[in-house]
Amino acid sequence: MLKRRTVAAILILVLFAAGTGFSQSLEDNWNDFLHYTKIGRLDLAKGYAQAVLQSEPDPLELLKFSEENPQGYAILLRVTDTASDTELADLSRKILDLIEQGRFIRRADPKIITEEIRRLSGTTRGPLAAVKRLKDAGEYAIVYMVDAMMDDSRREEWPNIIWALPQIGREAIRPLAAALQTENVALKAEIIQALGKISYPQSLAYLKYVVEKGDSNELRELGEQSIRQTDPAALKIPAAHLFYQLAENYYYHAESLAPAEDADFANIWFWDASGRRLTREKVDKSYFNELMAMRACEWALKADAGFGQAIGLWLAAYCKAESTGLEMPGYFGAGHADMMTYATTAGPEYLHQALARAIKDKNAYVALCAVEALATNAGERSLLYRLGTTQPLIQALSFNDRAVRYSAAIAIAAAGPKQNFAESKLVVENLKEALAGPPGEATETAQWTQELADNYALRSAEVMLKLAQTRNRVIDLSAAQNTLINATRDGRPEIQILAGRILARLDSPDAQRAIAAMALAETNTMDLRIYAFESLAVSAKINANLLDDEKIDAIYVLVGSQESEPELRSAAAAAFGALNLPSQKVKDLILDQAKS
Repeated sequence: MLKRRTVAAILILVLFAAGTGFSQSLEDNWNDFLHYTKIGRLDLAKGYAQAVLQSEPDPLELLKFSEENPQGYAILLRVTDTASDTELADLSRKILDLIEQGRFIRRADPKIITEEIRRLSGTTRGPLAAVKRLKDAGEYAIVYMVDAMMDDSRREEWPNIIWALPQIGREAIRPLAAALQTENVALKAEIIQALGKISYPQSLAYLKYVVEKGDSNELRELGEQSIRQTDPAALKIPAAHLFYQLAENYYYHAESLAPAEDADFANIWFWDASGRRLTREKVDKSYFNELMAMRACEWALKADAGFGQAIGLWLAAYCKAESTGLEMPGYFGAGHADMMTYATTAGPEYLHQALARAIKDKNAYVALCAVEALATNAGERSLLYRLGTTQPLIQALSFNDRAVRYSAAIAIAAAGPKQNFAESKLVVENLKEALAGPPGEATETAQWTQELADNYALRSAEVMLKLAQTRNRVIDLSAAQNTLINATRDGRPEIQILAGRILARLDSPDAQRAIAAMALAETNTMDLRIYAFESLAVSAKINANLLDDEKIDAIYVLVGSQESEPELRSAAAAAFGALNLPSQKVKDLILDQAKS
């Protein structure tokens, strides 16, 4: 009996310690968490995991424990990915996040990095250990290594720093490429040589830029040597093309260009000419690749101002960055224009490049950006522009996103095309669908709201009215007649009014009768009925009388009724007169009101 009570008391104490973490050190809680996880006592493992987290541990200390016990760290990774107990997996993930935070703190710590740079000039074993830690620091080490090489008082350290610089590896490339803008020729020479020793394709565009634009023969020769170490074939490719290739790799998120994984942000590096040192801008990883694609395109244009392909890709990258919904980075500045401002300024050629890329990639956001910009400032010839053997805007009429299709149709229709093209029927089909709403689909979705549907319906009706008023011969609106007739019964008055005005210009009895029906419907507001009678008058003037006797008699009754609102009666009379009816009808109207 006593033994059973003792065991129970011990278990209670163990559970209490596991639940609170009191009376144990962080290291003990860490080890017990791993132990009970390993033997499958998940209830106890969760208690110790909670104790680790509740103690608000130093991430660097947790990192130290994980490095001293690689088998335990492997257990943590396995539990995070495969544990059947979701609570334990969540706790393990939080501990893993703290360890990664510690890894980032250590590798980015200026004090540690500075000490390791000085250790490069230490004893025989010191430099080897120092360069390993500097490699762990990656891009963060480059800032302080460059600072040291800009400091004349540390000249004796330079050979060791120069020796270590290329050993940092691929992570060094982005800050080193930015530092190539220094005016310090000696530093620039060492950077060029370091990039050659790293021998990674990411450097080629920057090195070729030095070859083409270098300040001296010495720098140009060093640039050539470094390119030969990496890829000799690049010597025959212009820098603008190499930057464009780099930009495309960023745009398509090449894995080899991905930022470090140990932080929830990425760095974009700049050279501060006044401060004579590297600086960085922290940006969200969600649009890091797009921002870097834009920068590479900018360098392509610096290398060759006539390299227009870079403009199209820059626009696409900017639009893709905006699609994240994030604020643009701080280095853009308060006066930096939005994407649409640049797009409408750029002109059709470059917008078609962006649109062709978006269609190929099936990227609806970028496609819509390009189409809407084209709709703003492009005429018929620009809209039907050929890019090689394709016409991007024509292709957009069949895109798998309805907003892109509708915008493309509206853009083409608004331009008032005068030359026939095979896809003109697709323009009408998309305008019809935009006006009526997609068949068999609900409009209330995250991407397609009722507000957006209403906006496209209105834009479609407005552009169809323009086509009708100008009597466009290329886009045949008669194919939209049934949709327009249905729109006269729409619940949105502005759509009903526009539908009536469009139908007024169609030479069709059904079109004229639909307008008359809208004007005579007592369920419609008086304002709507007056607008309809005005459209009926226009239809009669253009197409003569196409009404049946029933409709004519109904209008006759309204005109002759003294109970009708004067404004409505006047509008009906104007329409009646425009119908230019036989004298018998007019005689009846006159005699009905006669008092003698």
